[in-house]
Amino acid sequence: MRKYWQLLIFVLLLVLVIFGFLSRNSLNDFISNKMKQQNSESDSASVVQFIDSAYNYSKNEQHFDFTLIEFGSTGCTVCKQMEPVLEEVRNLEIPKVSVVFLNIMHPENLAMMKYFGISAVPMQILLDKQGKEFFRHYGFISSNDLIYSMTVNSVQH
Repeated sequence: MRKYWQLLIFVLLLVLVIFGFLSRNSLNDFISNKMKQQNSESDSASVVQFIDSAYNYSKNEQHFDFTLIEFGSTGCTVCKQMEPVLEEVRNLEIPKVSVVFLNIMHPENLAMMKYFGISAVPMQILLDKQGKEFFRHYGFISSNDLIYSMTVNSVQH
């Protein structure tokens, strides 16, 4: 009888882990929305103004096609694994991508974190040439997947 209880507990724990893994995006979305709600109107307005001046390449005449913003931390293992990916994307000739790393541990990045609703790191956000978000991803992502996302966005516009 005791063997069955241990097996039952193991199976239940396994089901909970699988359920947690499968629902992590929903949980991240929920937390992200809560973070965005905490952002004051004045903070949102200043972030929108900053994004428009820094990442709207149609207005500021910089020659980038996209912006890749990664929110991360220097102590994060997956963030460290993303460093070569960011460098590869930064060195692309076509499309030309401005790569920005924002450390979540720095207080000056808090307004951007709230504006984008950063719930977990690493979080990659792609902005189009007008500074509008069109893609976000949590965790590790390959340079090929990022480039594909940019390519799909170029075709849609």
